[in-house]
Amino acid sequence: MSFLSKKLSANENTVRQEPVVKQLFSKVPEVTIFFWIIKILCTTVGETFADFLNFNLGFGLTNTTIIMGIAFFIVLFLQFRAKKYVPGIYWTTVVLISVFGTLVTDNLTDGIGVPLEISTAVFSVLLGLTFLFWYINEKTLSIHSIFTSKREVFYWLTILFTFALGTAVGDLYSEQLGLGYLNTGIIVIIIISCIFLAWKMKLDGVLAFWIAYILTRPLGASLGDFLSQPKVNGGLGLGTTVTSVIFLVAILAIIVFLAVTKIDINTKSGTAKTNQTNGSKKNFMTQTITALCIFLIVGIGSYVWRSNTIASQLVSSQASLGGQLTGFIKIENDMLTEVNSNNFSSAKTSADDLEHQWDSSEPKLRKIDGTTWTKIDGTIDVVLAAVRSSSPDVSKSKSALTNSLSIIYGANK
Repeated sequence: MSFLSKKLSANENTVRQEPVVKQLFSKVPEVTIFFWIIKILCTTVGETFADFLNFNLGFGLTNTTIIMGIAFFIVLFLQFRAKKYVPGIYWTTVVLISVFGTLVTDNLTDGIGVPLEISTAVFSVLLGLTFLFWYINEKTLSIHSIFTSKREVFYWLTILFTFALGTAVGDLYSEQLGLGYLNTGIIVIIIISCIFLAWKMKLDGVLAFWIAYILTRPLGASLGDFLSQPKVNGGLGLGTTVTSVIFLVAILAIIVFLAVTKIDINTKSGTAKTNQTNGSKKNFMTQTITALCIFLIVGIGSYVWRSNTIASQLVSSQASLGGQLTGFIKIENDMLTEVNSNNFSSAKTSADDLEHQWDSSEPKLRKIDGTTWTKIDGTIDVVLAAVRSSSPDVSKSKSALTNSLSIIYGANK
């Protein structure tokens, strides 16, 4: 064989092997059934563990956000330092970004009072822009192509916005519009099933993946709330502690399984395409625009329908919250009596009742006066955190209840 033919053969072999090498050093796992199972588990933990730190340990929303933010950025640093996909590091990053993404939305809603409609719109735009700049720069949105630092930045930024958006959308429909967590979860499962069928019928795989990824956030949150919420709230009553432990153990078991078997690492000789042909690009854009229009029409339409349904249930005399909050005043007064008697067992039971009644009344009360509702909601969160703390303090609980009652009294006049 001549020198030229040897050189050409070597070049051809290099071209064939380069995509395989890039895949072997991809920073994300293969999309298998285990990927989706652990993703939903991580999403559920994002909902329950944040509540566990906020309420059960009494850290409060701000401190919980700071703690989880620091933990997330430390693990994210380790993820970027890794040279290839490492199951333990990658999935720990997903768990922490799910908690942090949830807390970002919760801070905007509960801490600052930003309406969920605005949060949903803002995170939708931010996610869309991230996808746009990612595609413009890299010509692909496939997770099979995450083998450069730039693509990894786009990837994790996208993941963060999917969790924040999923939290906003899930809370908007399940709480503010009164669908409830179980109904919201069922609706999400139906939508994901439709996406799966559409993918089987030639829906672009990358588009189908990201739609499903976004939707698993409200699905996981619904599952977490259904398991952790008290039975009086329609849940199974496992509590955030037990639910978080169960799912964290399950996540750890799957991570160990994946690390040992390596079934989520692509070692096939056939390479995944990371760049699209002109025809596939046109098809991808057409399907993306179509899917976006469908979700906008269905999303906005269902929002308007639910809002009008809630508005039709209000009578003209309900122009303010005056007279609508008497039941909550009674519950908090009972809690104050129980706290003063150091009877935190009964106080925690009353806290469950307060949370259930408040959440059930949210669609109506928020529709009457969203600003005042948000203010009261913040004080009730403080009450729940103080009373449910693993080591409840009488003085702190009494202060939280006194402050909440003063605001509720004022709004109820």
